[in-house]
This record gives sequence, structure tokens and C-alpha cells, in this order.
Amino acid sequence: MLTPIEKLLFLLAVAASLYFGGIGFYRIYLAWRRGHPADRFDRLPERIGRALWLVLTQQTVFKRRPLVSFFHALVFYGFVYYLLVNLFDVVEGLFPVDLRGGVWNYHNLLADLFSASVLVGIVALMIRRYLVRPAELTFAPQVKLHEKVPAGIPRDSAIVGAFIFFHVSSRLLSKAALLASEGTDPWMPVASLVAGAIPPGAAPVLMHVFWWGAIGSILAFIPYFPRTKHIHLMVSSVKLTFSKEPWGALEPIDFEDESVETYGVARLEDFSWPRLVDPYACIMCNRCQEVCPAYTTGKALSPSALIINERYELNDLLPKFAAGEASPRTLLEFALTPEALWACTTCLACVEVCPVGNEQMLHLVDLRRERVMMEGDFPAELQNAFRGMERSGNPWGLSAEKRMDWAEGLPFEVPTVAENPNPEVLYWVGCAASYDPRAQKIARAMATILHEAGLDWAVLGKEEKCSGDPARRSGNEYLFFQLATENVEKLNAVNPKVIVTTCPHCYHTIQNEYPQFGGNYRVVHHSEFLKELIEEGRLDVLPLLEGQATYHDPCYLGRHNGVYEPPRDLVAEVGFRLEEPQRNRSGSFCCGAGGGQFWKEEEPGVMRVSENRYRELKNTGAEVLATACPFCMRMFEDEAAREEDGLAVRDLAELVAEAIAEKKRRIGGGGIPA
Repeated sequence: MLTPIEKLLFLLAVAASLYFGGIGFYRIYLAWRRGHPADRFDRLPERIGRALWLVLTQQTVFKRRPLVSFFHALVFYGFVYYLLVNLFDVVEGLFPVDLRGGVWNYHNLLADLFSASVLVGIVALMIRRYLVRPAELTFAPQVKLHEKVPAGIPRDSAIVGAFIFFHVSSRLLSKAALLASEGTDPWMPVASLVAGAIPPGAAPVLMHVFWWGAIGSILAFIPYFPRTKHIHLMVSSVKLTFSKEPWGALEPIDFEDESVETYGVARLEDFSWPRLVDPYACIMCNRCQEVCPAYTTGKALSPSALIINERYELNDLLPKFAAGEASPRTLLEFALTPEALWACTTCLACVEVCPVGNEQMLHLVDLRRERVMMEGDFPAELQNAFRGMERSGNPWGLSAEKRMDWAEGLPFEVPTVAENPNPEVLYWVGCAASYDPRAQKIARAMATILHEAGLDWAVLGKEEKCSGDPARRSGNEYLFFQLATENVEKLNAVNPKVIVTTCPHCYHTIQNEYPQFGGNYRVVHHSEFLKELIEEGRLDVLPLLEGQATYHDPCYLGRHNGVYEPPRDLVAEVGFRLEEPQRNRSGSFCCGAGGGQFWKEEEPGVMRVSENRYRELKNTGAEVLATACPFCMRMFEDEAAREEDGLAVRDLAELVAEAIAEKKRRIGGGGIPA
């Protein structure tokens, strides 16, 4: 128990620690409040429950790096329980109580074991960072870093690691000193073991010293806490509570609000408030960098560096920024280069893998919006795509009169809404399947299947325009707004029971983003729809195709929308044996076409994104590469054309049509046109 003078000193230290620490936390809160509004408060009890579950189970941490995640879990769970440990230790120091015996034995056992687990975990993590120094904790030389990051990260990690080790070991030694003078306790096996090394005569003094070491280190650390990455321990739960749903559905801009003077983000204060939470939630683990297609292929983009750079800039500016002063630099001056900005494929891998729910991709789209709509500063090749969407309703810039050319030569008339105004099934063809010669085969196969199934269906025909995905992901939000409002008006007039599309980008946009403009529909990807038709007996597909096939998960079908099994089921339905690539489902690697990349030159790197993915797919040993996106198909066909024995690239609709045609040929009923 503390002496009266020590109690007074302790209370003064608590007051000083909480005062200076409170100033830091309050400034962070004020910094968050500077962000623009964002509606993240719906279903709040559900959000809080989900966040608590994710934090306590650590399932987002264990997505990757299982061994490192195990050591992190040792530290995490130990620190969670240490909230009670420190509270009870303070009670024992201030009041004449002895929290041993009876029910307290269980508390002491947990405290003892967690002390050991934290020490094992933190030592392992420090050895990894400072002795092993794995590549994933570094940044490639082409990545732009805030001037304080190179020295700041190792220094901050050392301070945090030293604090955790000193605090927990001091607490363990305090209890060991107590047991050295009073006798060992089977409910504190680790402390009892350490007690054997402490001279009984020195034990009372050491118990006092180490008590102050344990509790005093916390009080000393609290004022520094808001500046360190260790703050993620608190902020991560906040971020997970207010994470965006659905993932990847971009927030619209109200162009009718005359008070808005700028669009997009140039400086920190231009972000919405959830984006300002991200830098403080960041663990600086670089997992997002590890899965980023741009970084993996040697580009200048690192989503991790972007968020970390923002954090260090905020730390520098925090008192003035919290007080409302404008930040002195744009993000392109300290956070990333223009080259890095335009390398993003918006694949969502960074968001999906982040243990704390950060939204790195959305930072990049916000920056693109400012570049495009305020500065007119974007890759020149995108101008052609923008102009095509503005004038002709498609990024190819081809006439609307040619939108139905894909249907020429089919042995049946493709019905349009002009002839069938209220179809049960509306086939949204999409620009790629309408205009790209190779992708047109997807539309022909899909139309033939719909006809074969005897469905009440139609297409918009010449009235269909681009969904707007390339414009929105490239930062041209106003162009997207125009296309979306026009398309929603047409779709509402048709009011189909279901919209089917062969393009995951159209699927994602119409399903998740058109509701922002009054368009609420049941939208299914053709892989889901074809599986439904087979299960309902409306399509008779026999497993007549032979050999091995591999399947590539499109980012906008898989990670963005969670559709993984229907495409694989279709591959099996037609007869192929599926060979999975190493990176699959939520861990799939991008084809390189998303985020407007299809319409511009890829930034320089060590290889193309499509090349990286194609090599992995070919290494499965499959003869056929099944795709579920016309853009993925085009990227991989280009790669296959570069070699003599390239994979045969086929869309799922083509495979189903081939299986039906093969059945007809075998029974003498003819075939389905290609």
C-alpha cells in the first residue's frame, strides 16, 4: 500500500497524465469534426455489435500472416485483460486490501498468464521488426513518403514496444517481489517462478519500485498515446463501427447544393470525417500494400504509405488543424505522386484486407475527383473515354446506332423494350459486350441462352448507355451523375422484375449505386442467373466439356459483392475440373482493367498487372481460363496472344452455350450459334 505522500503524488500524476493526454485526444476529435458529413449512423446497435465481435475475435487480423497474427493476439488479449489488472493494482496500492484468495485466484491466474503472453508476443514482434526486418514492413524506393516517416515509424515502434515490455514486465516483477517475501502462489505460476530470482530482503522495496514502474509507465505514456500508432487499439473499434456498407459504393456529390464550392479532395480538411479517422486507426502493418496490384507490379502506389503519410502530416499540424486552420500542403505534395494516384485499379483489395476497416481506395477516388472536376488534370487517354460517354453514351465513342450490332446473324430476333415494354428479365448488355468484337460473343451467347430458356426478356437496345462506372472510378463524378440519372429514368420506366448483366462493373453500379439516384432493382450477375436457370430446370446442361479449367474472380463480382460460388458451380456444371489459383475468392488478384485503367496506359512498373495475374492462372496447369467479366477476358486474351500456347479464355456464358450446343450436336439437334 502506498504512503500518504505517494498517494498524493499518484493522484497528481493521474491528473497531469489525463489532462495532457485528454488534450491530445480532444484535438483528434476536433480534427475528425473538420471532415465533411457522412451518414454512417444507421443501424447503430448492429454496427457496434459487429465491431465488437470483429475486435474480440481478431478475425480481420488473422486473414493473413497467421504466425504474426498469433503474436499480435497474445499482446492484444493480454492488454484487454490488463484494463482490469491495472485497475485492481491501483486499488491495492491506494487501499488496504489484498486481492488474493477465493474468487480473486482466478483473476490472478489470468493476469499472470496474460503477462507472460504479452511479453512473448511483444518480444517476437520486436525481433521481427528490428532483426528479421521482412520486406513487407518496408516501402519500395518509388513510393513517396512523408519526410518524417522513414525515421518516425521505427522510432514510434520502438517506443511502443519498449513501453509494453516495461509496463508488463514491471507488473510481473512487482508480483514476483511480493511472492518472494510472502511465499509462492500456485495461482500465479509465472510470478512464482520469477520470485525465485529475487532476494527476500530486497523484495519489499522492489515490489514498491516495480508497482510504480507498471502504473507510472502508463501515466507517462498516456500523453504520448495520441501521437503513436498504438492509438489504433482504441480507434480501430471506432473505424470498424462506422465502416462503409456496402464496400466500394462511392458516396455521391450533391451538385444541386450551391454552397459547395469545391468537389473532391485536395487537402486533409476536404475529406469526409470517416476518412480522417483512417490515419489514426491504421496499424501500419502494410497488409494493404502487400495485396495492392499496383504496388505488387512495381508501381509508385502504396495504399499503406498514403494513410501513414496522412497520419504524420496530421501529427505535425494537429494543434492548428484542430483549431480550424487550413492545412498548408495538398495531399499530392506530401502523401503521394500523381503517377501513384492514377495507378489504382479500385479493386478493393486494400479495404478488404485491412484489419481495422480503413478505406484507402476511397481516399484515392476522392483525390481523383478533385483532379478531374476542379483542375482538369488527368491522363490524356481518359479524355477520349470521357468524351465518348458524354457524346455517344459509351467510352468507345461509337454511335448508339451500332449498339445492337452484336445481335446481327442470330437465328432469332433479340427483343428490345420498344417491342416488349415490360419484360420480366431485362438483359443489360453493357458497353463492352455491345462494342468490343471479342466481348460481343458473350452477348450472343447470353442472348441465345435466354432465348433457349424461353424467358420473357428484352434489352434496352439503342436506349442503353454506359452505366457510368469508368467515369465514377476515374473521378468524373459529374459525368457519372448524368449517365446514372438518365439510366435510372429509363429503367424505372421499364420496371423489370430482374436485371441480368454479364459485366460485374455494371452489376455493382446498378445494384449498389443507382439506389442513390432513385433506382432500386433486383440485379443479378449472369453467373448467378444461369445457375438459377439450371437449378429450376429451365436449362438442361450436361457436363459434356472435358479437361481442366481455372477461374478468375473479378474484383467487382467477388470482393465488391461477395459472389464466389455460382461461377465455380457453372464451371463444374459444364464438365470441367476446376484448378484454383493460389490467390482466389476474396484474395484474388486484379486483372488490371478496373478504376478506368482499361482506357489508359498502365503506369510504369516491373510488369503489367494482367501479366502478373495471367502467369498465376496459367501455372495452375489448366487449358481453359473461365472469366465472368468482359474486361477481365480482354486483359487475359491480350496476355494469351503474347505466347504460342496461351490459355483459351472463355466467358461463363460462352461455356454454358458450348455445353448446350454439344448436347444438341450429340442428339442431332444442331448447335447454338457462336
